Order: sequence, then structure tokens, then C-alpha cells
Amino acid sequence: MRKLKLQMQLSIDGFVAGANGEMDWMVWNWDDALKNYVKELTLGIDCIVMGRKLAEGFIPHWENIAKNPEDDQFEFATIMHDTHKVVFTTTLQNFDWKNTEISGGDLVEEINKLKQTSGKDIIVYGGSTFVSNLIKNNLIDEYHLFINPTVLGSGMPIFRDVQDKLKLELVKSTDFGCGIVVMCYRAI
Repeated sequence: MRKLKLQMQLSIDGFVAGANGEMDWMVWNWDDALKNYVKELTLGIDCIVMGRKLAEGFIPHWENIAKNPEDDQFEFATIMHDTHKVVFTTTLQNFDWKNTEISGGDLVEEINKLKQTSGKDIIVYGGSTFVSNLIKNNLIDEYHLFINPTVLGSGMPIFRDVQDKLKLELVKSTDFGCGIVVMCYRAI
């Protein structure tokens, strides 16, 4: 069965964005070691799932970069552009994104169906509400949490809707020169 892997940036105090959606606190001057970590993670996937809010910025962003071979992120952008994407939404009807399908069905059923199909693993990038629902329904198999050296004090958490204990096993913890620590956990 395919695994659903979460890759998400968090503040030290567990927020994925500020109270008004601010993301200016995230570290983006990644060193080569962190870029290689992400590259290895994405080589093991062939499907990206996300909610509508993230998709509306994420997909066009990577499509634009994938059109420019001179951009430093061209190789990664091409992977993001070419990878099959499933956007979960009940409001979006029309879109012109390539390699993308819409799912308006029950989240738990649809994710479990995806996990049962053949292929590589599946990755989810966010946003906070969508990821919170995945966590609440115990659908994430592996967490790759990019802990940024910032404390926000308040903001948008992803663990807000957890109703029962969420038991995780630490797979590895890796610190990077840019200040990010990646904590990789497996759901048990």
C-alpha cells in the first residue's frame, strides 16, 4: 500500500502560518543538504494531494517556474509540474492545470482509495485546514516536519483537531546549516 507523507514547515511552537496567514518567517535559503533531502523525498512519490486554497497558488507558481530553464528551481519545478496532483475541494469546478484532477468526495474514502492504487508514495504539502483534517482522520503515514528557528506565539496549527493521542515513532532527526531541523516521524 502507498504511504501518505506530509512535508510541512512549522515554527518551533507548532504553527504553519501566522494568525493572518503570514509565511514571511520561513527559512528559504536552504543549503544543499536540505535541498537533497527534499529531492530524495520527492523521488519516492508520484502523486501530490492538497486542498483548494493551497492549489490556487502552488500549482500556478510551479507551472511558471517550469517554463523558465534559467531559474534555479527549474528542475524541482518541472517535477512539481509533471507530477499527478489531486486537489480536494467542494467549491472549485473549473481549472486549467495540467496533471491535476479534482476530488469532491469524502476525504477519508478518497485518500484510502488513492493509497490502494498502484504507484509510488503520495505527498501532501498543505494548507493548514486540509492537513488538520488528514491528521484528525489518521491518514498520514509519515511526517516530515521542517522546524524553522522561529517562535510565532500564535498562528495556524495543524494539530488543532486531534481528538485522540497521536502516537508517532521518530525515524530520524536532521539539522541543516540553514537553521532548519527536519523531524521525520512514522505513524504507529
